[in-house]
Amino acid sequence: MADQPATDYRKTLNLPDTPFPMRGDLPKREPGWVKAWDDEGLYKQLRAARHGAPLFVLHDGPPYANGQIHMGHAVNKVLKDMIVKARQLAGFDAQYVPGWDCHGLPIENAIEKKFGRRLSRDDMQAKSRAYATEQIALQMADFKRLGVLGDWAHRYATMDPGNEAGEIRAFKRVIERGFVYRGLKPVYWCFDCGSSLAEFEIEYADKKSQTLDVGFLCAEPDKLAAAFGLPAITKDAFAVIWTTTAWTIPANQALNLNPALDYALVDTERGLLIVAA
Repeated sequence: MADQPATDYRKTLNLPDTPFPMRGDLPKREPGWVKAWDDEGLYKQLRAARHGAPLFVLHDGPPYANGQIHMGHAVNKVLKDMIVKARQLAGFDAQYVPGWDCHGLPIENAIEKKFGRRLSRDDMQAKSRAYATEQIALQMADFKRLGVLGDWAHRYATMDPGNEAGEIRAFKRVIERGFVYRGLKPVYWCFDCGSSLAEFEIEYADKKSQTLDVGFLCAEPDKLAAAFGLPAITKDAFAVIWTTTAWTIPANQALNLNPALDYALVDTERGLLIVAA
């Protein structure tokens, strides 16, 4: 028997006709979309389309201009982008203002690792500013690649002279209103960096301490029996404490119990022990 030609059943089906490709190929297509949005000035078009509408501004709390972005950056920026775009669809003139934090020790540490620690103050500041500018450009490219729409051409940075001058002017007004005074306050200090440290920067070294459990003999067994509803105390009774300063035990005069806590009198091989219930 001769072979029958294969039947093309596609001609018998009412298949949808769409210009959309059957495969997403997002790794290949997304860069093209992002470039098209940038070339066409999509963000400016959105601003023009919502001109005069109620204003919604998301002024970005700036990421630090040091190193490549990580998952935390991605989640942060994508969520903010969703909020801005949702406000845009809701009829607002929804603006996203990106920015970067450029002040702090991590940038200085990066410069010291690269150029050493004998730089003059002017050289350190110049190289730090150049480094931060480079990091901003790298991070901005990554944020754009995530599809985040924003006023990237007018981003702000804390190191911009205008921002620094504005901070000084604002501080001047705070002083003039009497909200600033000179006083004493203990702060954590790094002798190596020559700078104060934040609480989260402090790391405590593990330390092994000698501890001691001590039983203090009850001096008034009749009162102890009454406190626990017993007719009498027939054994030695001890209140147990725990301390890391064993050398202070000989100087102890009394123990304090918390009236808001419940205590138990436990019979053990070593006698009756008063412990927190």
